[in-house]
Amino acid sequence: MEWVRKLLRRGGTTELDPGRGDLIVVVSSFDDAEACSAALARAEHWTPDQPAVLRHHLRVPADQIRSVAVIAAQEGYELSNSPGEENMILRRVQILDALHCSQERSRMAGLAQRHDGDALGWDALQPAMGQPKEKK
Repeated sequence: MEWVRKLLRRGGTTELDPGRGDLIVVVSSFDDAEACSAALARAEHWTPDQPAVLRHHLRVPADQIRSVAVIAAQEGYELSNSPGEENMILRRVQILDALHCSQERSRMAGLAQRHDGDALGWDALQPAMGQPKEKK
């Protein structure tokens, strides 16, 4: 039954506040040729069974940012950077694994390309190890 819980937590989970102050980048890849599985394999501080804030870094023309954000919101992503920034960052909380990371990476690359842009890369954040858990 653990696999069912993990499946249900993928994408859109609210178990982790993406605005927490103790989040650190635990894995990233800005190399188109690197597989998500390879990036996750080299990650030192990633905790696979815990939610992560998956962020996709895109560069799209300024007049396309709103359209991209609206489409991404349908999949539970939110725009996490300030208006006027050159690149956009879309984020959502999910359990991170190689398969779903790869699927999302491909989805974001297609979304950016359809809006005259590029997917620059992705990263994931989790609470820093040794930090106290967030109070409810």
